[in-house]
Amino acid sequence: MVVAAGVRKSYGRMEVLAGIDLTVRRGQVMCIIGPSGSGKSTFLRCINHLEKIDAGRLYVDGELVGYEQRGGKIYELSDRAVCEKRASIGMVFQRFNLFPHMTVLDNVMAGPLRVKKQSNEVARSRGLKLLDQVGLKDKVSTYPNQLSGGQQQRVAIARALAMEPKLMLFDEPTSALDPELVGDVLDVMRDLAHQGMTMVVVTHEMGFAREVADSVVFMDQGVIVESGEPGQVLTDPTHQRTRAFLSKVL
Repeated sequence: MVVAAGVRKSYGRMEVLAGIDLTVRRGQVMCIIGPSGSGKSTFLRCINHLEKIDAGRLYVDGELVGYEQRGGKIYELSDRAVCEKRASIGMVFQRFNLFPHMTVLDNVMAGPLRVKKQSNEVARSRGLKLLDQVGLKDKVSTYPNQLSGGQQQRVAIARALAMEPKLMLFDEPTSALDPELVGDVLDVMRDLAHQGMTMVVVTHEMGFAREVADSVVFMDQGVIVESGEPGQVLTDPTHQRTRAFLSKVL
């Protein structure tokens, strides 16, 4: 579903991604861990072209992300074409980014109505089912500022799912939540994993990574230091830098 080959990204003289190579299989859950500033979130944003890469190639479902290749050269797609491609990639951010002037249900329906041009009836029916799926069927007429952080994040997940994505990206989805609210969000993500959704998750929740992930990637200073099955990376890492990081967070 995702293939990164030699992906590089810099901001001025600071290289944030220094050659990322990885593959995410269809139906796989990959958790990316590492210290702050290691490039995890930047890489995630590159997958759906919220950030433009400086070198390498990024493919989602066999197609270049944000570009097309013609005659051996690559050209950036128009904004409209990028948006069309991005519509099949769901993303959940640290901050919930809900529309404050819209009800919970209207937030979930917005994408299908405006981007996918679904009818109001179809968008509403699916929105209600998704809000039921994330445990918020009783909040359809509520506004975001009337919800807890955990509830808002579950609305954000439902909103992303309303676009029927083939890939879900999560950028530290629980980092802005009070500790007692984290579990409800992780439960929704576990359910998605069990349903076979392809997911790339940047997280500090090591228990979730150990339980749900098919693979764990440890990043530091813009490179992949170590990757493998959760049991190997989190319990018996081979690299000293990984061991040092885990000794502080576990």
